[in-house]
Amino acid sequence: MSKTPLSSSLPGIQQFRLDGQIALITGGSKGLGLAMAAGLASAGANLVLVSRTIAEARDAAEALHREYNVDCVGLEGDVTSPFDCERLVIECQDAMDSPSILINSAGINIRGPIDELSIEEFDQVQSTNVRGPWLMTRAFLPAMKERGYGRIIHIASALGLIGLANRTPYTASKGALVQLTRTMALEFAPWGITCNAICPGPFLTEMNLPIADSQEAKTHIVGATALNRWGELREIQGAAIFLASLASSYVTGSMLAVDGGWTAR
Repeated sequence: MSKTPLSSSLPGIQQFRLDGQIALITGGSKGLGLAMAAGLASAGANLVLVSRTIAEARDAAEALHREYNVDCVGLEGDVTSPFDCERLVIECQDAMDSPSILINSAGINIRGPIDELSIEEFDQVQSTNVRGPWLMTRAFLPAMKERGYGRIIHIASALGLIGLANRTPYTASKGALVQLTRTMALEFAPWGITCNAICPGPFLTEMNLPIADSQEAKTHIVGATALNRWGELREIQGAAIFLASLASSYVTGSMLAVDGGWTAR
């Protein structure tokens, strides 16, 4: 007895299209944030890029508009500020509309042994990496609830799943973001809103350039991946498109590791 091919009953690749949707990406002017923005634009999404530096946000927005012919705007905002997060809701609505996709990508890393770090440095990392996604989600959630649809994507880290010496502020923040993802997924599900996290491994972003050639990176970071190399920025795009699209409609509360096999060991 023949079976009906999946292609005749499912939209297949069309599930990954984002035509007409609006995606807001914090930290969207550079690094992984910019790479994910480009990936979403290639799938048809219109973009709002948020950065603490307005010139960088606008330059990135203009470049993506030229490349992908989608609407794109750059806005200035500090994700640790409740005022800025609420202001961004208004500015986003004025520029386009409320986003159906929110990617919380803004983040910082301060490295060092615990006894050489200040309390202020620890708090600074928590403020950006945990408080920021919490505030941005809270600000943009009402419109998603009213719409009955939303995709919230936190950028956690492989270091939210495993430990690494001399990273207490960062690992604590990303571990907290993993738990925020799970809890938000349970809380938002009744409104058709999913919440997932991407857990990148070692990508050679500006944040990691200071340790790129260090023995620690060669042994305990890149050397600990199954693929034995740094990730390329484009390699984050598939995960972002998947979690932002209808293709992930039955996925929520998940941590998608894009780490070259680092956490597989």
